[in-house]
Amino acid sequence: MIELVLTAAGAQRVRFAISPLEEVLGAVRTLLGVRGHPANLPWASGVALPDVPELAAVLSARHYITEFLSPPPDGPETTAEAQLRVVRATPPAQVALELGMVDADLSGLPADPATARDLLAGQLEQVWHALLAPEWPRLRELLAADIAHRTRQLGSGGIASMLAGLHPRVRLSGTSVLVDIRARERLSIDSRGLLLIPAVFAWPNVGVVTVPPWQISLLYPARGVASLWTSSAAAPEPLAEILGRTRALLLTALDAPAATTDLARRHGLAPATVSAHLTALRGAGLLASERRGHRVLYRRTDLGDALLTGKL
Repeated sequence: MIELVLTAAGAQRVRFAISPLEEVLGAVRTLLGVRGHPANLPWASGVALPDVPELAAVLSARHYITEFLSPPPDGPETTAEAQLRVVRATPPAQVALELGMVDADLSGLPADPATARDLLAGQLEQVWHALLAPEWPRLRELLAADIAHRTRQLGSGGIASMLAGLHPRVRLSGTSVLVDIRARERLSIDSRGLLLIPAVFAWPNVGVVTVPPWQISLLYPARGVASLWTSSAAAPEPLAEILGRTRALLLTALDAPAATTDLARRHGLAPATVSAHLTALRGAGLLASERRGHRVLYRRTDLGDALLTGKL
């Protein structure tokens, strides 16, 4: 059990972030068979891990795989490039400390920590471009939708309500966040607060970043992973007769919030066509929209859910 004590300095600071490199690490571990879930098998069955033996050795560990290879991100818009710069700037002493904690055979790594760091950073970048960058728009949409959901929970019910739905092994007890995992630690959350990081390839596990000087972070499985790699279900025929086939298809596809361009790419439609249909569905009260940076995400409303399921 890990106990994260919400001190007066850190109690009011809970924020969310997206970590591209955490997804890289999880994807590699999935392909290595160390960690994974059937929900990600459709993706894993169609790709091959690049030749990255040193990175694979580190990520073959069962219990600890370093923090510096996926440094806690700044926020929801953190890029892989920004995180890679942090990796390459990690002090050699920190690299040596963390690699010394990895429960795997790392005899193939260079003895010099700085050289090992740069080699691993290069292999991380290689895996990112080969496997994750092509899929990043859909992963980012799912992660952003999860953060929007948790933020609404936090705003309406407070941290206890939000944590209650985060993961079965996470709960608030008094002024402490309890995480039921193998490790045993009691730590105080400092003025930087608690960082919450949803992840696709972590599903269905939960983890905690506790090694100084990194910000204490809680990694948890994002909502909607089970349907991420599957094709959208066909729209029910009666619904298509009422709304038209394309509008029914889009309404059916919006199990998780998505942007116009993503829906257009996913279904082979012109963005202008998708935009017109989404506007009509929103005007009828079946969809709602929310601006996220430069993007507008659409999601089904309760009325849209009721129409789709025939519960009107």
